[in-house]
Amino acid sequence: MRTTPRLFAILLVVATSLYLANASALVSPPADTPAFLAHRGLHQTFSTEGLTGDTCTASRIDPPSHPFLENTIAGIKAAFDLGASTVEIDVHPTTDGQLAVFHDWTLDCRTDGHGVTRAHSLAELKKLDIGYGYTADGGKTFPFRGRGVGLMPSLTDVLDAFPERSFLINIKSNDRVEGRLLADALDKRSPQQLSHIMAYGGELPIASLKERMPLLRTMSRANIKSCLLRYMLLGWTGYVPEPCRNSILLIPSNVGPWLWGWPNRFDARMAAVNTATFAIGRYIGGPFSTSIDSAEDFRQLPVGYSAGIATDRIDVLSKLAKH
Repeated sequence: MRTTPRLFAILLVVATSLYLANASALVSPPADTPAFLAHRGLHQTFSTEGLTGDTCTASRIDPPSHPFLENTIAGIKAAFDLGASTVEIDVHPTTDGQLAVFHDWTLDCRTDGHGVTRAHSLAELKKLDIGYGYTADGGKTFPFRGRGVGLMPSLTDVLDAFPERSFLINIKSNDRVEGRLLADALDKRSPQQLSHIMAYGGELPIASLKERMPLLRTMSRANIKSCLLRYMLLGWTGYVPEPCRNSILLIPSNVGPWLWGWPNRFDARMAAVNTATFAIGRYIGGPFSTSIDSAEDFRQLPVGYSAGIATDRIDVLSKLAKH
């Protein structure tokens, strides 16, 4: 009978210690406003209804409200001007050993070119009209046709244009060689610029890149899964598992509450091991992740949330963050 109050007291002390060690409210927010990751820069939006991996998104854009196209110098600058802290860009190798900044695996949807993107030289890609295929009315009009000639940049073009800015580079394949090719390109950059660069993609190229540049923040789908599962199991101790270190984490808004210390203490723990965290939309299954793009999405995050947010609508989110 005497052990019951003592056991209760011990359990209370343990529970209190566990709470205090993981309480987000006891850690100051990382900033006054969120750090936005702008997907592809400022770009044309499109309907996601029935979207598949083969959907030509340029053929279903919304009526344009601005002149910017994805993965272009102008679109990247516009995103930074709107308040993005990081811009995500996509890269493909070219036949002459360069890296072109372009999203699609093939050229036929978005440009006046044809075939697989990586089957062309950089010089050939730079001659294309990357605004050729955009239409908001089923092909009746093409508002960007003729306005995108020469606008496909190389990775060198982008990094030279924004030497002090942060980028998340997406390798669009699972080819180990592309990890080495990106490492070759990044080797030419200063340590200061490299501190602002991150990369993600298939498991093989990311592993190859990580072998060459172990301190570069990188991410693959397998790495995120391993990190989050281990952290859910061990994070209550304050320990950050190895897969979570020198990484990038995209956290669905409905998964975040299951992470020890979410959001402020969790973010602080990850920052201490050189890992960037970005909240994304709710995970509801399927191959596609969603971003935080609307006031409704924004309200899914904790009140006062000011860590990273990944968005396709930097123009919308930057305004929401000011209110």
